[in-house]
Amino acid sequence: MKGIVLAAGKGSRLYPMTRPICKPLLPVYDKPMIYYPISVLMQAGVRDIQIIVPDGEIPTFTRLLGDGSQWGIHISYAVQRVPRGIADAFLISADFIGDDSVALVLGDNIFYSLTLERILRRARIQQDELGGATVFGCYVRDPRAFGVVEFDDDGRVLSIEEKPRHPRSNYIIPGLYLYDSSVVEIAHNLKPSARGELEITDVNKEYLARNQLQVIKFDRDFVWMDAGTADNLLAAGQAVKRVQDETGRYVGCLEEIAYARGYISDTQVMRLGESLRGTLYGEYLRCL
Repeated sequence: MKGIVLAAGKGSRLYPMTRPICKPLLPVYDKPMIYYPISVLMQAGVRDIQIIVPDGEIPTFTRLLGDGSQWGIHISYAVQRVPRGIADAFLISADFIGDDSVALVLGDNIFYSLTLERILRRARIQQDELGGATVFGCYVRDPRAFGVVEFDDDGRVLSIEEKPRHPRSNYIIPGLYLYDSSVVEIAHNLKPSARGELEITDVNKEYLARNQLQVIKFDRDFVWMDAGTADNLLAAGQAVKRVQDETGRYVGCLEEIAYARGYISDTQVMRLGESLRGTLYGEYLRCL
């Protein structure tokens, strides 16, 4: 399975913070925002990742992330020159995806749960066995700003609706999606919505029409945040701090995930910690 992080948004809702720096490089508490979606892909066992960035920003991301080899993964980059919606990611990365399945995560989405890796492993197995699409259902109090998924009494998906005025459930589909390689063909055949974008909801509707859409519900205590507004960015940073203070474990620590999964050795993680000696992050790595 390949992985894509869509990190090409202009961040207009965060202006003027995003005037000197693009949104996915803003800090969420003690790490750049982009660390969190990469960590999700790594926990799903994805090691070949393409990051889609705004025009002119590849050098900025490369300075931070390099080619990913320090974490035992491979990172490449692609550019979205004109914002055309989430589903445009599959057209931009069509050659990268090839005949493989793909996991797409949005660059401003943060996921956390003590059971996250187990959930992702289950989703990966389900995706490998059934193909089609696997997405997630997350309970929110006000779902009107999202893609809302409706279930029947047996948990089967009945409908998906984008930003409904009168939602049929409180479950929304957050920015993490697993698809087989036919997603490229589906994206090619999409027509732009009224706002001129290729909508990810239309991709999911096509899989639903093909009877190939599976939805895994997150537990009600699952933490999911879209850090794309000033209020949400602040709340996300506070949530990460609270979890780290309570557990003593870092959220979105790429080195720790790589070490736990055997992508890098104890010698390598110690070397990474030594390179950051005198910082709290470096001390954390040295204690792993």
